[in-house]
Amino acid sequence: MGKIVTKEQFKEIKSTLKSENKKIVLCHGVFDLVHPGHILHFEEAKKLGDVLVVSVTAAQYVRKGPGRPYFGDELRLKFLSEIECIDYVILSESYTVNDIIEVVEPDWYVKGKEYEKASDDLTGKISEEVELVRQHGGDVYYTSGEEVFSSTKLINDALGGLSPEIRDYSVEFQKKYSMSQIKKYTEEIKNKKILVVGDAIIDEYVFCNVQGLMSKDNGYSARYVKEEQYLGGSLAIARHLASFCDNVTISAVVGTEETFHSRFLNELSGDMRVDMVYSDKFETIVKKRYIMQNAKREEINKLFVINNLKTPMEIDKEAMDKFKEKLRKKIEGYDTVILCDFGHGLIDNEVMDIIQEKAKFLSLNCQTNSSNYGTNLITKYHRADSFVLDEKELKLAFSDYKSSPDDSLMKLSEHLNCSGWLTQGAIGATLIENGKFISCPAFTLKVKDTIGAGDAFFAVASAYAAVGAPREIGTFMGNIAGALAANIVGNKEAIEKVNVLKYASTLLNV
Repeated sequence: MGKIVTKEQFKEIKSTLKSENKKIVLCHGVFDLVHPGHILHFEEAKKLGDVLVVSVTAAQYVRKGPGRPYFGDELRLKFLSEIECIDYVILSESYTVNDIIEVVEPDWYVKGKEYEKASDDLTGKISEEVELVRQHGGDVYYTSGEEVFSSTKLINDALGGLSPEIRDYSVEFQKKYSMSQIKKYTEEIKNKKILVVGDAIIDEYVFCNVQGLMSKDNGYSARYVKEEQYLGGSLAIARHLASFCDNVTISAVVGTEETFHSRFLNELSGDMRVDMVYSDKFETIVKKRYIMQNAKREEINKLFVINNLKTPMEIDKEAMDKFKEKLRKKIEGYDTVILCDFGHGLIDNEVMDIIQEKAKFLSLNCQTNSSNYGTNLITKYHRADSFVLDEKELKLAFSDYKSSPDDSLMKLSEHLNCSGWLTQGAIGATLIENGKFISCPAFTLKVKDTIGAGDAFFAVASAYAAVGAPREIGTFMGNIAGALAANIVGNKEAIEKVNVLKYASTLLNV
């Protein structure tokens, strides 16, 4: 058996080590580029015990920015196994190191000096890790950090880890804003009371392998693989926000289907408040997407969509009256209202009036889709404090496909009397503020699935706008959220604050 081992293999090794009273030391990280600082860190760690174990975050769980990790799992494990003072290397297939700590049960868990102050920890997880280590009888040691190197900076500067466009943007951005400012506004979001209002949707993904054209018809033949359900619409937006804010409430009308209710309870964060109106006369909106996945590149190709939407969508009067009554009573108790108008019947004229009249801060998204094409236009609103929409929705809003996006965006900003964002997919996003346009490139070098990326941008950008952060910071953090979401299938996972902050730190490390 070599130095590179699995968790299961190390369990057997650990039994022997413990029987021999050997002291086990654990280090953990991405180790995307092993540099002298790492070597010194490992050598200092080894002095604390008899056996040094180094665990490495698997590539699929790394959220450090575009193109990261630069080196794949196999190479990073190989690099570390060649270092003399390291005895064992383990791949950690999780977002956290908790599973490794449980398996290794180290006598010492060693972190760099930069993690000693809790306020400097972007992950917010170090205190949890420390507690877990101590539960297993170990303790934590912080190395001296006399020689400071950064894998991220080395990769960004020397190896071209960022595209020239992203690098140029990041250089200019950090001339105006620092990571400490971003962290400050992030902390302020935590204490806001946010109400998310909008159509609740269940997204069903049916995974298929396309076998080819049918022999007798003009259609495709496909083999069923599996299907998954995710919380979509306003539910997805609320889940994104719940990672940033301790007080998020979701309000909508849904049906009484038992399977969906259990999904609400299981997948919505424990800190999130669910203020639904349940109606046995209403069927919860379901959008079923049949998709083919490229196994090699992990890209999603949509074949077609089936939904249970009625045209026009109707919600029974009793349920709507109850929903509006709740809204009138509670809306003024929230600092911010995030309005997700998917055009499926929940947001009628009366609901619009209530929200526009009573919301202290209103962030607005009004979407176009196949069931409301050309009818659900953002111009039906007369007031907002920030907005997000895409280019197709912008063109439809003014029935103008000839004018430039900038001209139409200026019109919309004047109409709503506020700043806002135009999301442009692979191009990035454009902020309109005080009659000026500021563009931001897309922060991802690969895409799994575009569904949900715009919603993630909307959620995060709105949160920063709500605490009075400069709108450019909202653009920056929203674009990061969109980049992360573009590498998640649908709304399978919510965007996590820690990953957004890590991504931001990478982009600003130039």
